[in-house]
Amino acid sequence: MVSKRARWWAAALLAVGAVTGCSADTDAPSSPRVKGVPEVKGEKDLPALPLDSYRLSDGDNKRFKQAQGRLAQRCMAGLGFTDFPTDPKSPRSSASSLLTIVGMPTPLGPLDLDRAKRWGYGWEPKARKSWEPTGRAATDTEYAVLYGMSSSEATTPSGLKPPKGGCAGQANRQLLKGIEDNRRMWTYPSGRDAGLQKAVKKDRQVRRAFATWATCVVDKGGKRFADPMAAYSDKGWRRGKDGNTPHTRREVDTAVADVECKREQNTLGVWWAALAKRQRSDIQRNKDKYDAVRRDLDVLRGNIQRALG
Repeated sequence: MVSKRARWWAAALLAVGAVTGCSADTDAPSSPRVKGVPEVKGEKDLPALPLDSYRLSDGDNKRFKQAQGRLAQRCMAGLGFTDFPTDPKSPRSSASSLLTIVGMPTPLGPLDLDRAKRWGYGWEPKARKSWEPTGRAATDTEYAVLYGMSSSEATTPSGLKPPKGGCAGQANRQLLKGIEDNRRMWTYPSGRDAGLQKAVKKDRQVRRAFATWATCVVDKGGKRFADPMAAYSDKGWRRGKDGNTPHTRREVDTAVADVECKREQNTLGVWWAALAKRQRSDIQRNKDKYDAVRRDLDVLRGNIQRALG
């Protein structure tokens, strides 16, 4: 549910979650109805999944972005751009600076009933301002030097040649220094998870939970969807370029029914339990690779800490 300006640090690929350790015994509280199935009525009730231990946390991602901005700013200052901000907007002349990223509030869509009643499958338009860069807009020249689109000494006030890939590229190299396999660190957990999430849809209990949820939505006046993800991403909501929806009455009514049915049927809890089981097994089967990802994430966190001082 997020729309953000395409900032240079987005080139850091896919962010992937905190190294905090997990165990099969402590993944989630037991549901009063089914042992091992958490009772999920709201977003805060959703426990961490086992693979979250091999991804950057939200806090890690925030610090990573801050570190990139600070390192790039130092580089730009060294080239003579002394007032360059740590969080710059794209140049006003850049027509392709807007990147729309639409993601679900939870893996199965919204769970906030009040928000669904007001905004359907979208969000409050004013919220977009909080996602945009806080610094001034970069000039065309600064933008070119930042991204490595210019390697000429003539483009910098200092007369020094910009580094390969620009100051953004140099910042990324500094943060990734010492990492054994950058690609594996960013993509292995998310790649494995994509396959596991696809497989879990075939789980008997999950199929039953989705079917029960779908019937519930129909009973409340909505149309039948294959699963909650299909309801959230339905083309009928006519998302705009920023990813938001027009909040039509049909959309809002469907979103409300969706949330109510997921809460009543504990759809997310059943899905979580099935996916967590598959993730734990995958971690056991591929322990060496997951351990390697963990080590690289530790190196990355150390580099971030040093960059932020």
